[in-house]
Amino acid sequence: MALETKNIAKNQLLSEVQTLKNKGYRFVTMSCVDLGDSLDLIYHFDLELQMVHLRITLLKGDTAPSISGIFFAALLIENETKDHFGANFDGLVLDFGGNLYLEEEVKKFPFCKVSVTKNETAEGGAQ
Repeated sequence: MALETKNIAKNQLLSEVQTLKNKGYRFVTMSCVDLGDSLDLIYHFDLELQMVHLRITLLKGDTAPSISGIFFAALLIENETKDHFGANFDGLVLDFGGNLYLEEEVKKFPFCKVSVTKNETAEGGAQ
């Protein structure tokens, strides 16, 4: 299986996705990585076991273009990413408003950066 990852600007996303669709690629899914002040959105595409990944970096509070107008199924993962990471998408064909999986009462996005620290004893060993 061959892999290719392209880092692109968010304003290039729709044209790159349309090009992949025109070549026969299928949309697999999207991944999101919380980087603190920004999110990496990584879109995954496949054609005969040839994987192409498009990565955009989105500042928190900024809006990414939705690819759901090109690949309708993307509306699910884009809404899920909105629920879990607080990402915003412009042009979602069906926008659940942050309530695809989460109840309206939920006020905090469930995926966040977590740090783990190691406690040390007086002798310097880990507890």
